Amino acid sequence: MTTVTGRETVEVHPSGGVVVGDDGSACAAVAMRAAAVEAGRRQVDLHVVRAWSITTAVRPVDVPAGIVPSMAEFEAATIAEERSRVERLLGTSGITAHVHAVHAPPAEALLTASATADLLVVGTRGRGGFERLLLGSVAEQCIRYAGCSVLVTRGE
Repeated sequence: MTTVTGRETVEVHPSGGVVVGDDGSACAAVAMRAAAVEAGRRQVDLHVVRAWSITTAVRPVDVPAGIVPSMAEFEAATIAEERSRVERLLGTSGITAHVHAVHAPPAEALLTASATADLLVVGTRGRGGFERLLLGSVAEQCIRYAGCSVLVTRGE
C-alpha cells in the first residue's frame, strides 16, 4: 500500500518482502545487490525506496531553466532515474523489483516501510558529509527503530 498526500507519495507499506534504501551512493549500490540476493533467497519481492526532497530530487529534463517543476514532475523524474539505476545494478536477476520515490526524510521513509516488510537492507553510509563515521545517521536510526530485521552492508 502507498500513501499519497496532495500528489506525491509520502509513505510505502509493502506486504512483506525485502526493502532497500537507495540514495545513489556506491554504498547503497552494494546494499541493493545484497537486498536482491536476499529477495531471491526468500522468494519475495524487492522494494527499492528512494527518499527525496526538493533539494535531492532529480530535476525533470523537460522543464525549462528558470521554471520551478511541480512536485509531481520532481517525483516522476526521480522515480524514472531510480528505475534506470535499478535496471543497471540488478540487470536480469529475475527479481521482481518495485521502485518507490517517497517524499520524506530517508530514515522516516525506510522505518515506515519496515513496519510491513520482512527485511530492511541499508548501507553503512550514504551521501552524508562525515566520511570518518563508521555508520551513518540513517543506518543507525534503522537499526534502532525498524519494524523488522535489518541487514547493514559495508561499502565496496
